[in-house]
Parts: sequence; C-alpha cells; structure tokens
Amino acid sequence: MANRTTMDVESVVRRYYAVVADLSSAEHDLRALLSSDARITEHPNAVTPAGAVRDRAGTVAGFRAGKALLREQSFDVHEVFSAGPRAAVRATWRGVVDVDAGPFRAGQELVAHVAALLTIRDGVVVDHETFDCYEPFTAAQVAS
Repeated sequence: MANRTTMDVESVVRRYYAVVADLSSAEHDLRALLSSDARITEHPNAVTPAGAVRDRAGTVAGFRAGKALLREQSFDVHEVFSAGPRAAVRATWRGVVDVDAGPFRAGQELVAHVAALLTIRDGVVVDHETFDCYEPFTAAQVAS
C-alpha cells in the first residue's frame, strides 16, 4: 500500500497535468500548483528545438500562449511513479491547433509522448523536467 506522502505527490502531479490540459482553467489555477521558485526545464524537441528553462512567470506565460494556439488539448497520464518528493511520469499529450501560427495550421493535431520528472514540496511543483517526443508533423498535416 502506498504511503500518504506518495499519494499526495501523485495527486499533486495528476492535478497539475489536469490543470495544464484544461483549456478552461485559469492562470491562478496553475499558479496555485507552482512554487514561487518553480523551475520548468523543457529538453530540446521538435517544437522547442533549443529547449527552454522557465520560472513560474515564464511557465504561466507559456500556459497562456498554449491556450491562444489550441482549440483542444489533453494529457493522458499513463503512469506516475513516486519516491519521497520525486515523481516520474509517462504521458501522452495531444493538441489540436485552433489558428494558423508559424508552421502550424488550424485543425492540425500534434502528439507528444512525454516522460517527466517532478519534485513536489508542500503540495506544489518545485521542479519539472520534461522530455517531449513529438510524432512527426508538417505544416501540411491538417485534421479533416
């Protein structure tokens, strides 16, 4: 049986992904789950080739930008493994582009297979390191 700390870590992680995925959630919903000194590291991938390291403000700005770009979004969290304050996550992210922007076209579906490591402290995310592996896409791919 999992101990209370393990369950608390997993519940925070699952809530965090649910808030990020929910296009109707508000910025204050995300801020409530992020430590004031949160650090989010996105390793290089097809969407962010140079990778990025964001603080809480940068993460909230990215959250806002995602809402402006997408008409649908989901995170299917397949597994969460936790030990103490650390959690490892395996998930699939899907997003449908709402408006033409850069290389993306309205109706285009993007899919990423995600592995992530998170640290939870006092019920909030302190550190999130994500490895997003996008399925191949081109600007010409548009959902029918």
